[in-house]
Amino acid sequence: MAINQLEATLQAVTHTLAKLEKEGCSDEKLLKELREERDKLLHELNLN
Repeated sequence: MAINQLEATLQAVTHTLAKLEKEGCSDEKLLKELREERDKLLHELNLN
């Protein structure tokens, strides 16, 4: 996947995660999956 696409995906996942946490989402499974996806993208971009 191209760097720009990874960055766009990382931005979208981070934004979604922040919005759900701010709204008080109680679906821990969803939040965990989003955090794992964010961590995976950070690792792929060597930002972790």
